[in-house]
Amino acid sequence: MLEIRGLDVWYGGIHAVKNIDMSIGRGEIVTLIGANGAGKSSTIRAVAGLVRDWKGSMTFTKPEGGQVSLAGCPPETMVRLGISLSPEGRRILPHLTTEENLTLGAFTRKDREEIAESMEHVYGLFPKLRERRNQKGGTLSGGEQQMLAVARALMSKPELLMLDEPSLGLAPILVAEVFDIIREINRQGRTILLVEQNAYAALKIAHKAYVLETGEIALSGTGAELLENPKVREAYLGG
Repeated sequence: MLEIRGLDVWYGGIHAVKNIDMSIGRGEIVTLIGANGAGKSSTIRAVAGLVRDWKGSMTFTKPEGGQVSLAGCPPETMVRLGISLSPEGRRILPHLTTEENLTLGAFTRKDREEIAESMEHVYGLFPKLRERRNQKGGTLSGGEQQMLAVARALMSKPELLMLDEPSLGLAPILVAEVFDIIREINRQGRTILLVEQNAYAALKIAHKAYVLETGEIALSGTGAELLENPKVREAYLGG
């Protein structure tokens, strides 16, 4: 679905991602793990069109066939192609209601009946959001805001759903709930690219994983392989 070759990303004078190659197959959960500053979010933001200072190639294969180069594509084009991001820090609109936030997630769509179906679908995944549908986003709990951020990204009906640190700042019981929902979204047919500092939880659900260190891919393999890798266990899993 997504092929990344020779990707370099800069923030000003900082070379954040250095010549990485990655592939994401349709139907997979692929996770990026690594320490703060390793280049995980820079990679995912480049795919989303939010970072323009990059070189290399990113090629997206549409579900109906045909490949599209993502070079120069702005974020709204990425969404129309079927690539959606739930950003780090949630970035919901606090003065809008839950339902208004969700409606904005479907801004590229014109199919009113199917938008209503998508709304019901995300309410099925996140029943708490249905209860809070008329509540201002800023008054939701941290866990509810994270659910809203993921649900909003789903409202565009993405082929590739990208999640940047979905468990950040959540209590352990909510972390488990969020990862259960990620698995369910994948079972329903969504391909997922997951950036996550909770390496254990991420690797447990990943079909494929990459370890980034100082902007470079240090290790790659299946989630199960990296869970058993001594270097990964020592660096990210507490031995």
